[in-house]
Amino acid sequence: MNRNQTKKIVFTALMASLTAAATMVIHIPSPLHGYIHLGDGMVLLSSFILGPFAGAAAGGIGSMLADLLSGYAFYAPATLLIKSLGAFLAGILYRRASSKNQGAGFKLLPVLSAGTVCSIVVTGGYFLFESTVYGPSASVVNVPLNVIQNLSSLIVACSLMPVLLRIDELRGFK
Repeated sequence: MNRNQTKKIVFTALMASLTAAATMVIHIPSPLHGYIHLGDGMVLLSSFILGPFAGAAAGGIGSMLADLLSGYAFYAPATLLIKSLGAFLAGILYRRASSKNQGAGFKLLPVLSAGTVCSIVVTGGYFLFESTVYGPSASVVNVPLNVIQNLSSLIVACSLMPVLLRIDELRGFK
């Protein structure tokens, strides 16, 4: 294993931990036993910085750990799948969109487009999961709350991404 692989593993574990912590710090319960949090901002940042595969691992595992540690174990398997898929797709889209605009530095459009795709996947994924468990009419209640959470995640990612891109150690993951 070379130095870059080791560094990527360490940063993946770090982002999983930060995702779990950000999810658990601000924790506002929603009507159907879920909760609103800022952890999805870390899920997005994981996919942007680490790429689709490691970002999906960090975002999915960190979010799942937060569910397990916060008493939402019932949601943990769905969270792992939904957040991993959202981060994976966001990572792919971010890489493609930012490779078209060569040059270092923060680019708003790739972050917003990838974040929007992730938000749609996460909101839709939880709607499908909760529809299966609680029924479609009951699960509609959480959709606006998920949208608010996803908007706050985009704000977190857009705010932190320019700062993080200045750190040499965080650039260059593929």
